[in-house]
Amino acid sequence: MLQPHIQLGEDLGVKYAILPGDPARVGRVAQQLENPRELAFNREYRSIKGTYKGIPVLAMSTGMGGPSVAIAVEELKNIGVTHLIRIGSCGALQEGIGLGDLILVSAAVRDDGASRTYVPEQYPAAADVELLCACIRSARERELRCHVGLARSHDSFYIDNDEEVSTAWSKRGVLGADMETSALFTVAALRGLKAASILNNVVEWGESTSEGVGSYAGGADRTAQGERDEIAVALEAFVRIEKGESI
Repeated sequence: MLQPHIQLGEDLGVKYAILPGDPARVGRVAQQLENPRELAFNREYRSIKGTYKGIPVLAMSTGMGGPSVAIAVEELKNIGVTHLIRIGSCGALQEGIGLGDLILVSAAVRDDGASRTYVPEQYPAAADVELLCACIRSARERELRCHVGLARSHDSFYIDNDEEVSTAWSKRGVLGADMETSALFTVAALRGLKAASILNNVVEWGESTSEGVGSYAGGADRTAQGERDEIAVALEAFVRIEKGESI
């Protein structure tokens, strides 16, 4: 039986899923897979299946925001996926995080609405330790510029006091901001799945979010390389998990 939103069935036979937000990014994941094939494209959920070093991998877009991610996690669990890695973009909240640098999220501030519909705010949004360690090892093996720590997930770029809110979380040590990680971590944990999040920085601290995101969409060199790097790190992390070499 096909899941109503992602339009994938239980016969897919895949444990590992890479989750970009943008459907266009699924095609760029395909460039690093062997024998990729299109599966479905319904609403914001575009999916392909391929292999990486012999391991079956699903890549599926989730669209923007926590609600779409929550639906994706629920339906992926129903078809047998057990490990999820988000490959997304973010804006830096600290100086020294350059364009194309990766943030490997250890936990996320739950400033989104979707995760709150599941559990109270006291429930943590944290990465699976084993999967996070696999990502860290893969990034460091490739000698990439990466930062490990906290992110903040929110619901809108265009609030009136965005600068004030961002500054407050920056002072609390949060590294970057996105719109999906906290919902991913929360729902995955509640459903017994393992999740991690790798964020490609597309806006340096102090720069305009809208201008930075626009530049990323246009394929700026450093952020485009960051995207290729986060895909590679996620795929190598799955290999480590499969081999039992994550920690």
